[in-house]
Amino acid sequence: MRFWDSSALVPLVCRETDSARCRSWLRADPVVLVWALTATEVVSALSHKRREDGLSARTFATAKRRLAKLESAWSEVSHYDAVRAKARRLLEVHALSAADALHLAAALIAVEDRTSDVGFVSFDRRLNEAAEKEGFQVLPEP
Repeated sequence: MRFWDSSALVPLVCRETDSARCRSWLRADPVVLVWALTATEVVSALSHKRREDGLSARTFATAKRRLAKLESAWSEVSHYDAVRAKARRLLEVHALSAADALHLAAALIAVEDRTSDVGFVSFDRRLNEAAEKEGFQVLPEP
């Protein structure tokens, strides 16, 4: 089982430099765990790519279909009160944005703080550093 941050899911639905690596990780361990608001973040990233990077309407639609397929198979952490409380602690000890603290808190809640055998997939350097300090096996390795 691996917890996936939205930064690592975007390459699964839209061709990017890290797409092949992310697909390889997914094939190696197809159990995907995410924070409840992850799909919204992925659509936000895709919309930004559409506006700023010229992502075509066809590619945008394909990426959303791929996202829907991933969503149908992944597990979401939606314990909002517990995640919110844990995120506050994480913000006090790690240099994270609120969104990243919520992702990491969701991962910790999902595994009941037993992180040693759980992968954490993200391309956010600060989030990866915090996840590693919390005991997760981070991909890509720092």
